[in-house]
Amino acid sequence: MSSGQLRKLEKFRSRFLRNQRDIIIYTPPGYAEQSWRHFPVLYLQDGQNLFDGATSFIPGQDWHVGQTADQCIESGTVEPLIIVGIYNTKARIREYTPTPVPRLGGGRADRYAKFLLEEVKPFLDHEYRTLSDAQNTGIGGSSLGGLVSLYLGLKHSRVFGKIAALSPSVWWNQLVIQRFVQKTSIDPRPRIWLDIGTREGPRIVPDVEKFRDGLLEKGWQLDHDLHYERVEGAEHNELAWAQRVGPVLQFLYPAR
Repeated sequence: MSSGQLRKLEKFRSRFLRNQRDIIIYTPPGYAEQSWRHFPVLYLQDGQNLFDGATSFIPGQDWHVGQTADQCIESGTVEPLIIVGIYNTKARIREYTPTPVPRLGGGRADRYAKFLLEEVKPFLDHEYRTLSDAQNTGIGGSSLGGLVSLYLGLKHSRVFGKIAALSPSVWWNQLVIQRFVQKTSIDPRPRIWLDIGTREGPRIVPDVEKFRDGLLEKGWQLDHDLHYERVEGAEHNELAWAQRVGPVLQFLYPAR
């Protein structure tokens, strides 16, 4: 079987964010040959860190998303899917946070949502053979990218039925994401992968576990629609997240 293909869209412009960025699109092995078939989609933040060490935040360190997806699809553990890597910009902190914080800024996640929901997703659904319903649409990322994926996935659960939150920055604005979950009616409930490494900082594990417990109180069930993993010895970097890509895909997009 052929391996997946990557296509880069350069300078994709957003009228909501008034900026532009590159977007990289992975199509799975067999996409071109199976012209009758439509595929689920996963939208990932920090796109420059996902596929290519040359574009990554730390040169040479990327998530190996393409190779890992190829292996999982070819081994029959993950259903073939399209993966969309959305590059960040200089406005990353602003765009990836739901509320502003003194000195750090932030708070444009709802505008970033408009960019995803009204610009990126319609483009993908038009140009590619996607399964565009919530059950087949996921959102994910790490760190602040994990935070914004949780916020948008939970707020727009009729669009996103799957969330991958790797080492999410749940600490932002004194656990604002926790308060958001408590006071929001989330229906339907997305399937969530949530993880944290034990070497990511002093308070981060208890904060993420507190967030997990908030999800359980809202009706999520461990290993049913919520997978939580505390990764011993894992740090807050691309190398650590690359190790988790396979398990994330297997939990959110298991082969049928």
